Amino acid sequence: MASYAVTQRLSGVSKLFNVKLWNLRIREAVNQSSAQKALLLFLQMRQKGLEPNNLTFPFIAKACAKISILKHSQTVHNQILKSPFGSDIFIQTAMVDMYIKCDRVDYAYKVFERMPERDVTSWNAMLIGFAQLGFLDKVLALFYGMKFAGILPDSVTVVGLSLGVLSAKSLELVKGVHSFGIQIGVATNIKVANTWIAAYAKCGDLASAKKVFDEIDAVRTVISWNSMIAGYANNENFPDAFDLYRRMLVDGIRPDASSIVSLISSCVQPEALFQGMLIHSHAIQLGCDLNLSVTNTLISMYSKCGDVNSARFLFDCLSNRTCVSWTVMISGYAEKGNMDEAMSLFYSMEKAGETPDLVTVLSLVSGCGHTGSLELGKWIDSYGKSKGFKDDVMFCNALIDMYSKCGGICEAREVFRAMPERTIVSWTTMISGCAVNGEFGEALNLFHQMWVLGFKPNHITFLAVLQACTHAGFLDKGWEFFNMMTTIYDISPGLDHYSCMVDLLGRKGKVVEALEFILNMPIKPDAGMWSALLSACKVHHNVEIGKYVANRLFEMEPQVAAPYVEMANIYAATGKWEGVATVRLLMKRNNVSKSPGQSLVHVNGKLHRFTVEDRSHPESVLIYTLLGYLSLQLKDNGFSLYLVDIPEMEMV
Repeated sequence: MASYAVTQRLSGVSKLFNVKLWNLRIREAVNQSSAQKALLLFLQMRQKGLEPNNLTFPFIAKACAKISILKHSQTVHNQILKSPFGSDIFIQTAMVDMYIKCDRVDYAYKVFERMPERDVTSWNAMLIGFAQLGFLDKVLALFYGMKFAGILPDSVTVVGLSLGVLSAKSLELVKGVHSFGIQIGVATNIKVANTWIAAYAKCGDLASAKKVFDEIDAVRTVISWNSMIAGYANNENFPDAFDLYRRMLVDGIRPDASSIVSLISSCVQPEALFQGMLIHSHAIQLGCDLNLSVTNTLISMYSKCGDVNSARFLFDCLSNRTCVSWTVMISGYAEKGNMDEAMSLFYSMEKAGETPDLVTVLSLVSGCGHTGSLELGKWIDSYGKSKGFKDDVMFCNALIDMYSKCGGICEAREVFRAMPERTIVSWTTMISGCAVNGEFGEALNLFHQMWVLGFKPNHITFLAVLQACTHAGFLDKGWEFFNMMTTIYDISPGLDHYSCMVDLLGRKGKVVEALEFILNMPIKPDAGMWSALLSACKVHHNVEIGKYVANRLFEMEPQVAAPYVEMANIYAATGKWEGVATVRLLMKRNNVSKSPGQSLVHVNGKLHRFTVEDRSHPESVLIYTLLGYLSLQLKDNGFSLYLVDIPEMEMV
C-alpha cells in the first residue's frame, strides 16, 4: 500500500511538472504571436490526458484574442466553466479581453458582470472595450462604478478614458481627462502621453498636442512621434508634419511603417508631390515600401497630388491587392473625373474576385457628382441597392449629393424621403441640393422642418441655407440666418459664411455695404471673398470699389487671370478704354495668361471634352455645323448667343 501511495504521488508530481512544461511552450507561442500554434499545443496537451491549470487558461484566452475567432473563444470558455478555475479573477479578466478582441463586447460584459470579485485590471479591460467602440456613456458609467467600488484608477484607466472621449471629439472632455491624469500622477507615463497627443490632435487642438509632446522629451518613443505626425497629417498641415519627421531623424529615431503612412497622408495637394516622392524614396531605403498599407497610401497620395500615372504604376506592381488597394486606385480616377477608367477598374476588381465595399461604391458616387454623370450615377444607385448599401445612411447621403450636383433634384428628393433615418448630414445635403438647383424656398422650408424635428444645425447647414439666400437674393433672411448662428447656436462664422454675405450684399447692389462688411470682419478675407465683391462691382458698374478690390487681388494672387479680366470688363462696360489698356499691359508685365475654358459632356456614358479654339474632337465638323445651325435659328427667333454680348477681354 505504501508503495502504491508513493507511486501515485510521483505520478501527480510528474503530471504537474508536465503541465508546467506545456504552459511554458504555450506561453512562448503566444508571446511570439503564434496563436494558432498555442491552440494546437493546448489541444495536444488535452489529448495526452493532462488537465490545464489556472496558468494555462489565461494564455489560451490571449491566443483566442489574437486570432479573434468567436467559435474558438466560446470553446475555451466552456472548458474554463467545467474546470475548477471558473471564478479565478485572472482567467475571467482574460476572458473579458478575449471577447472584446472578438468584437463581442456584449459577451465580455456578461462575463464581467458575473465576476465575484474584480480588480483594477478587470475594470480597465471592460472600460477599454467600450472605449474602442466609442460607447462614451458606458465608459463613464464604468468609471464611476469603479470609483464607487473603491478601485483606484491607474494609467491604463486614463488611457481608456482618453480613448472613450475621442468618440465625442470633445476638447473639453479631453482636457478634463488630462487634468485627472495629472491629478493621479500618471502624466509622465508614455502610453498616457501618446494617447493625449492623439486625442488633442483629433479634436483639432494641435497646440495642446504639441505641448504634451514637448513635455515628454526624454522618454519619447516612435509612437510619440507618429502620433504627433499623424495629428499634423489629419489636419492637412504638411509643412509641420514634414519638419517633425526631419527632427525625428535628427534625434536618431528610426521611422516605421506607421510613420511613413502618417506622413504620406499629409500630402494631399499637387504642391506637395515632390516632398511625397522624397518620402517614398526614404520608405524604400527603410524597406517600408513592401508594406501593403504604405503602398496603398502611396497610391492615394500620388492620385491626390495629380500624378495618377505613378499611382497606377504602383497599383499594377502590387501582387497581393486588397479591397483597399482597388478602392484607392478607383477613387484616384474618380477624383480626377476619369470615370471611364474608374469603371473599367471597378469591373476588373469584380472579375478578379474582390468584392467592392461601401467605400469603393462611395468613391464612384462622388466621381459621378463631380463629372455630372447622371446616368452612370443611377446605375451605381441600382448596384448599391442590390448589394444592400441603400440601408446605409452614408450611401444615401452620397446619393443625394450626387443627384443634386447632376441636376437630378427629383431623384435626390426620392432618396431623402425614402431614408428610414436621417442625420444632420442628410438634412444639410438636401438643403444644399435644393439651393444649387434653384429651389430656394424649398431649401428654407427644409431648414424649418429640420429645426422643428429637433436637429441641431452645424456650420455646414448654415452655409447651405446662406447659399440658398444668396442665390435667391433673400437679404433679410440671409441676415436672419447669419445672426442665428452666433446668437442661438453659438457657432462662429467662417470665411465661407462671410463670403456668402458679401456675395448676397453684392447681388442686391449694396457694394459699399459689402466692402464695409469685409473691412470690419474679425477674420482676414481671402481671395474668394474679394472676387465675389469684384464680380458685384462688374454687375453694378462700380469702378472705384472695383479698382480697390482688384488691386487687393493683384497683390494676393498676381498670377491669377480672373481679376484682371473682371477689372478690364468693368472698365470696358463704362467706356474707360484707357483702363482696359492699363490692365492688358499689367497682365503682360506679370506674364499672366488666361487658361482656355473647358466643357465636359457625357454622351452614352462616355466623357467628351471641349476646349476653346480646340476642334480636335473626331465629330467636330458635325458638332460645329449643328451649333451654327442652332445659332441661326436662335437669331431668327429673336435670341442671341451669350458669346455675342461678352466684351473682348472675356475672350482673351
